[in-house]
Amino acid sequence: MFEKSVAETPFYRPGGASVEGLERVESLPTTAGPWTSSAQHAGPPAALLVRALEALPEAADRVVARVAVDLLGPVPIGPLATTATVLRPGRSVALVEAELHDLAAARVVARAPAWLMPTGTAGPSTPVETLDHAPEDGLSLERPEGWLGGYLDAIEWRWISGSLERPGPGVVWMRAPDLVEGQEISPLQRLVACVDSASGIGSALDVTQWAFMNTELTVHVLRPPVGPWLCVDATTTLVGTSVGLATSTVHDRDGLVARSSQALLVTRR
Repeated sequence: MFEKSVAETPFYRPGGASVEGLERVESLPTTAGPWTSSAQHAGPPAALLVRALEALPEAADRVVARVAVDLLGPVPIGPLATTATVLRPGRSVALVEAELHDLAAARVVARAPAWLMPTGTAGPSTPVETLDHAPEDGLSLERPEGWLGGYLDAIEWRWISGSLERPGPGVVWMRAPDLVEGQEISPLQRLVACVDSASGIGSALDVTQWAFMNTELTVHVLRPPVGPWLCVDATTTLVGTSVGLATSTVHDRDGLVARSSQALLVTRR
């Protein structure tokens, strides 16, 4: 078994009383992305949006089948707030949406519609290949030179194949800290906080020569993950245009959990 992580600091702390439907949080340095200390990695903000969705009364006794996070601009490391609403109510399925607000700039920086479906465990299943490895089999690698800590240091990484600085497909077990201080992170929040890294895990390009920014994250969730560790198996597809596609499959120790995709803007540095 692994010892407790040295990076146990959450991504956010509560930001005071909610005002006009806005639930406030304060961003912590653990949210910072690898390229600048002033903007967040997209994983924590995506998880914040999921947290807002899960708090809706309509989410009770339902599961998120698909969530699509659209990033409308850089998310600053500062005061943020979330709101959530129901776009399409229903007795069986519902369409809901959350928004993430940059309070300093008074603008929406991300939004996430999601489909909710009934909770159930009696449905049919198809054969799915199980993993022949676990977090204990992975390697802990140093952060690439020149990359900033923040999110990268807050996550525990156990690499089965590939690495962040080696172009090509990658397979890694990940464990995220709690999202908001004093509150246990939910299984879906943990999933989204981790899987946004698929574009880096399975990058096909040399990051010193190319940038491949994801403008969105779409996650289809087959079931909520169990336990703190998630395995992301990621790859990137390129066809010689400015558009790339990063895809991943996500497992927990029990099997397949979700599949994700990200549209990438590919530009030369």
